[in-house]
Amino acid sequence: MVAAEGRDAERDAILAALAPLVDGIAATFGPVCEVVLHDYRRPEGSVVAVAGSGTGRTVGGAMSEIGMRMPARGDEAADELNYVTRTGNGTLVKSSTMVLRDSAGAVFGALCVNVDVTAVDRAHTLLGALAGLGAGSAEPPTTAFGDDIDSVVGAIVDAHQPLRHRGWARLDREERLRLFRDLDARGVFAVRRAVEQVAGRLGISRASAYSYLSQSRTTTDPTPAGGTT
Repeated sequence: MVAAEGRDAERDAILAALAPLVDGIAATFGPVCEVVLHDYRRPEGSVVAVAGSGTGRTVGGAMSEIGMRMPARGDEAADELNYVTRTGNGTLVKSSTMVLRDSAGAVFGALCVNVDVTAVDRAHTLLGALAGLGAGSAEPPTTAFGDDIDSVVGAIVDAHQPLRHRGWARLDREERLRLFRDLDARGVFAVRRAVEQVAGRLGISRASAYSYLSQSRTTTDPTPAGGTT
């Protein structure tokens, strides 16, 4: 108990020391920048400090879809730098997620920087068209952001391609297990009440959802290397 209390005190101190940097970084980059400090010990309300409004989150808000992957990876999580996604309203965002570790090397949070590059992308497209250049890079994926963790979980479930195209009833057993395996890898089930929410989204019982989750963790995905879900 003492060791656990000491570890929490250390993590609290790290978060307190980083909190002033949130405002400083956001002020440096201006209104296109949002900086978010996360405490993964509270996944349903991980935001402990935020400056800027790129994704509309506030203190006490939830992790994003990308953020949920970090605690799912545990201490193996690594920084993800300079990746580009779109928000649900179409804003193009360039982001970096930097994990926070305590003195034992355990991951417990993250500092995230999100920069709205929509205007830059439009200018790049215009200049490319004027120069006669071809189409740009592939469209970045859409990422779920929100203060409400339930909306983030729901967006991840709804984005699963086989489910979206055919519905739960038309998925075979392996596809259903793959869905639960994919949700698990994304950190969905680290969130409190996520199993119940996923069950409701799929129209199945909570017992069935727990059963599929258990089976997905004890069976091997038959998809060949390089396969997608």
